[in-house]
Amino acid sequence: MRIALSQITTGPDPKANLVTLREQALRAAADGARIAVFPEAAMACFGTRLGPLAEPLDGPWATEVRRIAEDAGLVVVAGMFTPAPDGRVTNTLLATGLGVEAAYDKIHLYDAFGFAESKNVAPGSEVVTFALDGVRIGLATCYDVRFPELFRAHADAGAVLSLLPASWGAGPGKREQWELLTRARALDATVWLAAVGQADPAASGLSTTGSAPTGIGYSALVGPDGTVRERLEAAPGLLVADVDTDEVTAVRRTVSVLANRRLGKEI
Repeated sequence: MRIALSQITTGPDPKANLVTLREQALRAAADGARIAVFPEAAMACFGTRLGPLAEPLDGPWATEVRRIAEDAGLVVVAGMFTPAPDGRVTNTLLATGLGVEAAYDKIHLYDAFGFAESKNVAPGSEVVTFALDGVRIGLATCYDVRFPELFRAHADAGAVLSLLPASWGAGPGKREQWELLTRARALDATVWLAAVGQADPAASGLSTTGSAPTGIGYSALVGPDGTVRERLEAAPGLLVADVDTDEVTAVRRTVSVLANRRLGKEI
C-alpha cells in the first residue's frame, strides 16, 4: 500500500487550510498514494479559539474534506475539531474516501509540559480502526503515542498499520522523545506506524508564542521492527512511501511480543 505523509503548517483559518489539503491530496494521488495523512489540527492550529470553529462531522469543513478525497481518488485522514456535549470540543480524526468513513476522538489529552488540552477538549473513549484494500488500519493522535496499550489494541483489532497525526509541542528533548516514542510504538505493537506531524512554523517563517503545541516536523514512516524507513525534516514536505503489509507477519513471527504477553489481555 502506498501512503502519503503530508507535513504542513496550518493556520487559524479552516477554509485556507482546506486549500492546502486539496493541493497536497492531489499531489499524493498523482504519486499513486491510496491514503493521504494530514496532521492533527489540520482544520485550525492550536493557539486558536477552537470552540467557535468546531463543526460536526456532517458540517461544511468535513464535507469539503470528503469532496477532496473524492476528487483525488484516495482516503484522506485529517485532524479537526467537533463539538462535545459538555461545551468543549473533541479532537477528532476524520478518515474518508474510497468507501471509508471513520472518526476517532483523541483518547489521551495533552495535559503536560505546561499545556492543558483538557480545558477545552473532551476525551474520546473508543479504539477506532478501518479497512482499505483488505488492510486494517488504526487511528491515534499525538499524545496517544505515550500510551502503548492503544497501539496494541490496534494490533488486537487486526491492524498492521497505525496512523498518528500530531501537532507535537516544541521544547528541550521533545524531538528526541518524538523519535523514540514513534519507533517504540511500532516495535511493541509490531505495526507499521505513519507519524505525521505539523511542520515547524519557524521553518515556514512563522513566529509562535505561548505553550500551544504547534509542531516540530520530523514526520516518519516506521517499520514494524522499529526502524525508520523514511523521514522528513522540520520544514513542510510530502513523503510518499510504500508499506509492505506482509512484513508485519514476518516480524510477528520473529518477535512474538503480542502472542507472548502475560499482562493486558486474557490469559
